[in-house]
Amino acid sequence: MDFKKIYSFIKNNLVNIILTGFVLVVLFNPDAKSWMLQQLVKVGLFNAEIKKEGLKDVPKNISFSFINSEGKMLNTADLKGKVVFINFWASWCPPCRAEMPSIQTLYNKLKADDRIVFLFMNEDEDETKATNYLKKNNYTIPFYKPFGVIPDAIFSGSLPTTVVLDKNGKMVLKHQGMAGYDSDGFMKQLMELL
Repeated sequence: MDFKKIYSFIKNNLVNIILTGFVLVVLFNPDAKSWMLQQLVKVGLFNAEIKKEGLKDVPKNISFSFINSEGKMLNTADLKGKVVFINFWASWCPPCRAEMPSIQTLYNKLKADDRIVFLFMNEDEDETKATNYLKKNNYTIPFYKPFGVIPDAIFSGSLPTTVVLDKNGKMVLKHQGMAGYDSDGFMKQLMELL
């Protein structure tokens, strides 16, 4: 074995070796992928926005049922008069994990305002995985489980999906994919709905 050739190869290809290693870690490690995506959210590349003109072609009946942590069934139709922030997520989903810090920050800032309701709809098959993920990362957002059929207009299976309903129950935001929700601009847009 010629150590000089090996050393020379490593020296000449060090940058490529490091980049290849980084790509492999990001591809195969969900935590690393989440961290990288989280950095992109932090710098503002994926900020959410509630547009003034609203959404087009939204059906009127977009309510669905969900179960809270005590096992009580509720319905989004019962929340009229309040702004409703709904986020569909799963603990195994790297983009969901990436946006979670911004959602936690938004929740912390607005949880005391009873004019807004936060529904964090967990899509994990095993509920304990979700609770363990939240505890491990010190997230205090309450999570719910969807019950029954959710209209495709709200959630068609893409994770993460975030929806905002205004006080009349009209959908004013539907964002599929990760986003940052703790920006001053998004907070202002949400407050304008109150």
